[in-house]
Amino acid sequence: MNFSLGQRWISDTESDLGLGTVVAIEGRQVTILFPACGENRVYAVTEAPVTRVVFNPGDVIRSAEEWEMRVDKVEAVGALLCYHGQRIDTEEIVSLKEVMLDHFIKFNKPQDRLFAGQIDRFDRYTLRYQTWQHLYQAEQSPLKGLIGQRASLIPHQLYIAEEVGKRFAPRVLLSDEVGLGKTIEAGMILHQQILSGRANRVLIVVPENLQHQWLVEMLRRFNLKFSIFDEERCDESFADAPNVFETEQLVLVSLEFITKKRRWFEQATLADWDLLIVDEAHHLTVSKDKPSQEYQRIAELSQEIPGLILLTATPDQLGHRSHFARLQLLDPSRFYDYEEFVEEEKHYKEVADAANQLLQHGELCDAAQQTLKTLLKESDIDALLAKTAAGDDAAKHELLEMLLDRHGTGRILFRNSRSAITGYPSRKLNSYPMVMPKQYQTAISVLGNMGLQNTEGKARRALFPEKIFQEFEGEGSSWAGFDPRVNWLIDLLKELKHEKVLLICAEAQTAVNLEQTLREKAGVKAAVFHEGMSIIERDRAAAYFANEYDSAQVLLCSEIGSEGRNFQFSHHLVLFDLPLNPDLLEQRIGRLDRIGQKHDVQIHVPYFANTAQEVLLRWYNEGLDAFETTSTTGQLLYKGFAEELLELIAAHNCDEDSLDPLLEQAAKQNQNLRKQMEQGRDRLLELHSSGQGRAEQIAADIAKLDDDVILPAFMIKVFDLFGVSQEDKGENTIILKPTEHMLNPSFPCLRDDGITVTFDRSTALSQEDAHFISWDHPMVHGVMDMICNDDFGTASVALLKNKKLPAGTFFVELVYIAEASAPKALQIGRFLPPTPIRLLLDKAGNNLAANVPFDGFNQQLSAVGRQTASKLVNALQTIIHPLLLKGGEVAEQQLAGLQQQARTSMTTKLDEEQARLVALKAINPNIRDEEIDYFARQKTQLLTHIDKAQMKLDAIRVIVVTHE
Repeated sequence: MNFSLGQRWISDTESDLGLGTVVAIEGRQVTILFPACGENRVYAVTEAPVTRVVFNPGDVIRSAEEWEMRVDKVEAVGALLCYHGQRIDTEEIVSLKEVMLDHFIKFNKPQDRLFAGQIDRFDRYTLRYQTWQHLYQAEQSPLKGLIGQRASLIPHQLYIAEEVGKRFAPRVLLSDEVGLGKTIEAGMILHQQILSGRANRVLIVVPENLQHQWLVEMLRRFNLKFSIFDEERCDESFADAPNVFETEQLVLVSLEFITKKRRWFEQATLADWDLLIVDEAHHLTVSKDKPSQEYQRIAELSQEIPGLILLTATPDQLGHRSHFARLQLLDPSRFYDYEEFVEEEKHYKEVADAANQLLQHGELCDAAQQTLKTLLKESDIDALLAKTAAGDDAAKHELLEMLLDRHGTGRILFRNSRSAITGYPSRKLNSYPMVMPKQYQTAISVLGNMGLQNTEGKARRALFPEKIFQEFEGEGSSWAGFDPRVNWLIDLLKELKHEKVLLICAEAQTAVNLEQTLREKAGVKAAVFHEGMSIIERDRAAAYFANEYDSAQVLLCSEIGSEGRNFQFSHHLVLFDLPLNPDLLEQRIGRLDRIGQKHDVQIHVPYFANTAQEVLLRWYNEGLDAFETTSTTGQLLYKGFAEELLELIAAHNCDEDSLDPLLEQAAKQNQNLRKQMEQGRDRLLELHSSGQGRAEQIAADIAKLDDDVILPAFMIKVFDLFGVSQEDKGENTIILKPTEHMLNPSFPCLRDDGITVTFDRSTALSQEDAHFISWDHPMVHGVMDMICNDDFGTASVALLKNKKLPAGTFFVELVYIAEASAPKALQIGRFLPPTPIRLLLDKAGNNLAANVPFDGFNQQLSAVGRQTASKLVNALQTIIHPLLLKGGEVAEQQLAGLQQQARTSMTTKLDEEQARLVALKAINPNIRDEEIDYFARQKTQLLTHIDKAQMKLDAIRVIVVTHE
């Protein structure tokens, strides 16, 4: 290397030092000052890792005085360079000596980095190009937002998530039966909305006891970090912002908090939200046309928030009018009159009958064909009917889709039942009759129903002899010392010593007493979970129960444990007492009876024979069949038989002559009701909610993507090149740790103490500490952004050993990116994602890319040292410049084709969707005007952004032929 004082050089290994100046040459050493950072570097003259900075005509350079000029001519004045050209701001002709160049200069353009000697390693260039290809595929994937959840691929969940998640401002009620995964469905919808940009600010409202469960579920399953806002958090945040709810994007609050705290509720209404999610929405009730305060709060919030998702397993639990009122929250203009809604429901049966006809094998009868023509009168279906007559199942499926799309509440209400979905375990009742202790008998005979006039109150009291005894003996007395159910429980736990057992009882004090007795009497490790505990204490108790080692064998829950929680890792449920409300019984069993449960659910019920407890047990078992099958008719039957049932319970009347006829009538009516509920609206809803084949296809597509090795191969290459330590932990998991030699000290999602990752879904489900890495994971998104938005791998040189070509032959490989900037919510990537365009130019400017694919060509190339690479580039620099101009012209021609293709694809898709909704609105009022208008606005905005798309040179590689 030839150094002279005043020359400008740049470090090959420390490019962030800026532009250096030679300030001393002494013997075999050269000293270079880097004024931008005030540091000197002393190098050996013969091995200095620096490159001389030489600009070329056409380049724009910046002076130390911060004005810019376009270079027209470069003149050598001795050993230094002088640049002549025109100032950008004043247009005057100026000259600039290299010593006066801006010290803070940074080479961002690939060609500038190449000619400045900032040449990247061979493998970095390859990774950059592959990253753009992966990003292109990910942007266009119809599964975007559906593949990243840590959850099993349950078809009906995936269908609902896909159907609702792609909508603009979805407003729906998710009302799958207990255990079918409403929380996961809501999370998947939310995940898609956020990844697509349709939603940025989200408010989730849940019962207080479920706050931490939602917080953990959103983070663990979807990598969504919500913040819980309570009184303390709001007080703290108020010092930082006028509206505390604008300090975070993703907020979680309790229904009790916004109901009781008017001040903070008003701030929540003033904040700008995109989506509101409300869990356990059956708490939003209307009684005698008077809405509850909880309902009023959500109603006020939902008026200003575009998207609304309500979750409840029991939409009709507290009355049909309340169910209508919740639908009214979703669309007040559609559901404005209750009586009209009831009348409309009467016609759902004929639609369901028509749907059932289409599901059956064989030809459609004349009556069925006529019904379909009437129901689908806006469309000419004669051709489809003719095809069905010829045995075309695809035509039947198309008719079914049309039918479900146009009728019922299916567009805003989704409900799947266990009876329609496979994958559930069996439920087995194990009942244990016992003799009531004399202590209880004495207390009951003395106190009985003292002070109670109401039959229901007497019945409730009769079910809990331990409470009567407590009143009789005083608060200091202990019933757990003689109650035979306690010894029975100890024996059961000993028998099931390797099994987890969930116990649910009505009262918190019962759970507390049981825990103390189990610990003192038998040394049983137990955790307690009740409403008197703080949320953190409850979460700790649940975690203590869930842990595999050194943990509680039994979790003792009050009634609060039967709502929302998932304990499916256990399959033994002890019902220490029974609730009068049949929906509560189903909620209790639903903690274990869920999709994903690997064993039959064993339900253990101890009871005192010939008492109120036996009456209730037999009512549920023989009358409702509620233990071993899902009870969907419980509330209706309870209302019909409540008076007689409660009298028998209050009187401890187990007499066969009194009880058996009641149970026989209830069982008979139960069968009739179940038959009725399989018809009409529920059946229609299930048909729509299950996806009718589409659900299974989505699950299969994701499973296929899960099995693909492209993502693991890509990420492992990223870990290698960025210097992330990888330790094979076994069982499909890898431990990632940062190192001192990482290219980027803030590698996405990598903690200082490391993380465990897996690319396998089943492993992620069994090992909660392992991050499930998918194309939707923020680590993958972060890595692709880190590579594509930096100069990583933008300039490279390679050798091609090929004796068929003359030595010294060269090619210039250019990678252009066609991209259109647009708001994330427009999802322009569906039509014009960042598109890598590869050109391979020979010295004559011919583009050989179509005949020389990247992968095969790349395998024939070999790396070259940086100094050699710089010499090759300097020798070819004058020839490469015109090729860059040629490449730009070719790329711009391809951009025009991509734009036209994007316009056509976008217009076709959005026009079809808009036309479909317009047609549907004529017969299905569930279609909102704003949904239709959204497509028109979106099309106009997308056309504007597609027209403004630009082509940028992203990477350049020079390939030189060698025979060595």
